[in-house]
Amino acid sequence: MVRISVLLLVFSFFGCGGNSDKSKENEGEKNVTTVKLTDEQLLATVQKQTFKYFWDYAEPNSGLARERFHPDGVYPENDANIVTTGGSGFGLMAIVSGMSQGYVTKEKGVERLNKIADFLGKADRFHGAWSHWIDGNTGKVKPFGTKDNGGDLVETSFLVAGIITVREYLKDGSENEKAVAQKYDALWKGVDWQWYTNKKNVLYWHWSPTYDWQMNFPLEGYNECLITYVLAASSPTHTIDPKVYHEGWARSGKIVSSKTKYNIPLVLKHNGAEEFGGPLFWAHYSYVGLDPNQLTDKYANYWDLNVNQTKINYEYCVENPGKVKGYGPDYWGLSASYSRNPDGSIGYNAHMPSNDQQVISPTAAISSIVYTPKESMAVIRNLYDNHKDKTWGEAGFYDALSLGNDNWVAKRYLAIDQGPEVVMIENYRTGLLWKLFMNAPEVKQGLVKLGFKSGKYGF
Repeated sequence: MVRISVLLLVFSFFGCGGNSDKSKENEGEKNVTTVKLTDEQLLATVQKQTFKYFWDYAEPNSGLARERFHPDGVYPENDANIVTTGGSGFGLMAIVSGMSQGYVTKEKGVERLNKIADFLGKADRFHGAWSHWIDGNTGKVKPFGTKDNGGDLVETSFLVAGIITVREYLKDGSENEKAVAQKYDALWKGVDWQWYTNKKNVLYWHWSPTYDWQMNFPLEGYNECLITYVLAASSPTHTIDPKVYHEGWARSGKIVSSKTKYNIPLVLKHNGAEEFGGPLFWAHYSYVGLDPNQLTDKYANYWDLNVNQTKINYEYCVENPGKVKGYGPDYWGLSASYSRNPDGSIGYNAHMPSNDQQVISPTAAISSIVYTPKESMAVIRNLYDNHKDKTWGEAGFYDALSLGNDNWVAKRYLAIDQGPEVVMIENYRTGLLWKLFMNAPEVKQGLVKLGFKSGKYGF
């Protein structure tokens, strides 16, 4: 791919252009010309700036991803040091991307990864699974809710996808790199996926040492949790029987949908969102490492599944049945993110066509770059070229926008939104993170065990 010159990086980050004297008569007056970045240069700019979330603004003690980053320094309940387990999995992949792209040296990257491995090895675990939130200072669980104070298998699976990617990236390197890779290998092999079946043919999201299975959230498809089953089947130490996938996740075949929207098949039944499909992060979280290209099983072609969900989301915003000002081909994308409460305060909401709060989440279109490159680039270019003063900050595009109505912007960031942006841009540009994860021997074995096929990876 095209490498960006130092000069163009200056243009992209600070909006500077070339200066020239218009004439001798106007000597001293400068005509500032805006340099329009190519698509490749713009994507590289977005990737590099967003990477800062996981490098410059990481939780300092652990090196992991903060749950949130507020540039104004104001945090609810003083939670600036709360680590997100799932977001940190995306962050691990972002660090690999950063080393590969030269944003940081490999030496510095490995040093950070070693620090992270040591922290995760000492942090609270529950039958091998980490909690949803971890106190970055102590490694102790930070309850996500009253009964959600133990293991979170879904968040753990997002973390483990990153862990395996790191191992694959470092395993053939220097002696120091191999040693760090071994730490990551041991971490993921400690997860007891079998425990989280609760002796049934389904995986459960949560287990608590004080509330046991009271959260009672079986993982049934379809939502963002496919990767949890793939990793559970891939485990060489605590694997699950294929029946857990087929009877639990796939609901004995009832996961398949015959519905269409805008003449586009949904392919699978989206839980609670069967007309339009769910929030777009469902097409991202499981697929930062799991490559949907040519990936099939007896229920779906996963490339079609994700492309179709993204296109339905796009078509909804273009059709704009709610007449939301601004919605269109260069301003679309509904996903979970910060949102605006009725009283004007900032909250959180799972935006999707069936829950349209007139808020666009930049991560929705940006992280979909692999599925809809033209449509995603239109959003990136619109936000960067036309609204940069409002939408762009220290770690890339801010988390949530309502530009069409009153230029409302949530000038905050969430790890689970910034992470897929970095990772999916990397996958679009080079395919690196997909290649690393999909070529892990255990992952291939797990996919085959569940009945998956991939012409791209030879199984």
